[in-house]
Amino acid sequence: MIAIIDYGMGNLRSVTKGFETMGVEVRVTDSPAVVDDAGGVVLPGVGAFSDAMDNLNKLGLAKAVRLAVKKGKPFLGICLGLQLLFESSEEWGFSAGLAIFPGRVLKLPAGLKVPHMGWNTLTVRDQSCPLCSDIPENAAFYFVHSYYVAPTEPSLSVCTTNYGIEFTSVAAREHVIGIQFHPEKSSILGLRILQKFGGLVEKC
Repeated sequence: MIAIIDYGMGNLRSVTKGFETMGVEVRVTDSPAVVDDAGGVVLPGVGAFSDAMDNLNKLGLAKAVRLAVKKGKPFLGICLGLQLLFESSEEWGFSAGLAIFPGRVLKLPAGLKVPHMGWNTLTVRDQSCPLCSDIPENAAFYFVHSYYVAPTEPSLSVCTTNYGIEFTSVAAREHVIGIQFHPEKSSILGLRILQKFGGLVEKC
């Protein structure tokens, strides 16, 4: 079973439906104990970084996320869920993140239309990432975001996207993967990413 973390800021219904469409068993939960029991964990999210961290801490879910990662469970962060994996964000000043990945979350540069909303393509930099290994060249996925992640370890950036700047759209290390786009809104290619994550969990 995969736990989808409910901390009051996620696009839970569409993410859940996406997994279920691909035959993957999921459970939406705000319980640290359920997260601890799950075979894999998904952290979705939309909204403000600082509010998200406040909610995760109040519910004891920040600790549960770090424990799941430490135990080696497959972990997927989606949109804000990717950004929360990093050390800090400059949104509304400084906010500390989960610090699972080194790096910061930065605002898209002035002069660009924000949010970055709509379909955009990925460049796969690292074919070893199990969710990205067979993404076709110029495949497009659906984005909605005003901030982007800036890893301090280049190896974390397994896919990039160009929107005025080239930014990391998929970050991964071992069993922890974060994606900036919304796979549940990205047609069959996005749904296949959710299906592949379900396969990773089954193998563990």
